Amino acid sequence: THTNEKPYSCDVCHKEFSLKSNLTVHYRTHTNENPYSCDVCHKEFSRKSILNVHFRTHTNEKPYSCIVCRKEFSVKSSLYVHHRTHTNEKPYSCDVCSKGFSQRRSLNKHYRTHKMKDPIFVI
Repeated sequence: THTNEKPYSCDVCHKEFSLKSNLTVHYRTHTNENPYSCDVCHKEFSRKSILNVHFRTHTNEKPYSCIVCRKEFSVKSSLYVHHRTHTNEKPYSCDVCSKGFSQRRSLNKHYRTHKMKDPIFVI
């Protein structure tokens, strides 16, 4: 919807949604319902869109390709993250030392280097 109105509310966690269909899908996070099943490996999913992306692991379909280096990806978000390697965009920065990272997981791994430098307290 074009308004900020969210008339549908989850009765478990009270998260609000603008569309009833989004509430229905969200509710599955509480019930662990996975109505969509892969015909190949029988893995189950809560949303059809996730099943469709998963199915590409069996077909090796990679419909998204980088316009710079032609590397192919099965998931659009992976292409988006990959593109940062060409632009040097680093949207994630360490709040300890300000070092920038192109991926959140790299920042999380980096945080561990600071934890290892914590002083050891002997009691």
